[in-house]
Amino acid sequence: QVQLVESGGGLVQPGGSLRLSCAASGSIFSIYTMGWYRQAPGKLRELVATITSSGSTNYADSVKGRFTISRDNAKYTVYLQMNSVKPEDTAVYYCNMNVRLVTMGVGDYWGQGTQVTVSS
Repeated sequence: QVQLVESGGGLVQPGGSLRLSCAASGSIFSIYTMGWYRQAPGKLRELVATITSSGSTNYADSVKGRFTISRDNAKYTVYLQMNSVKPEDTAVYYCNMNVRLVTMGVGDYWGQGTQVTVSS
């Protein structure tokens, strides 16, 4: 019903920047909260940042002041601008969206994940 496609991951040096994007498509009526999560090897998936439909944001303490989440409602897209990255930011990053479908049901959807590696 809804597909999320992520892009923008890759290899970046410590202190560098990277921008992730995640676009949704399918039977979408509207999208409530959008968010980014990450999972490092051997660790549980953790929240990175979320943004509500009204633009309120929430960040993990570990990324505050370095990462910025934003959204384009017309394009059903969420972004994560990652600045001053650190090796500990290395992980697979997943986008998540809480979607109201055209059928008026509500679903929670995940992207396939994009690898971010911070290394010199």
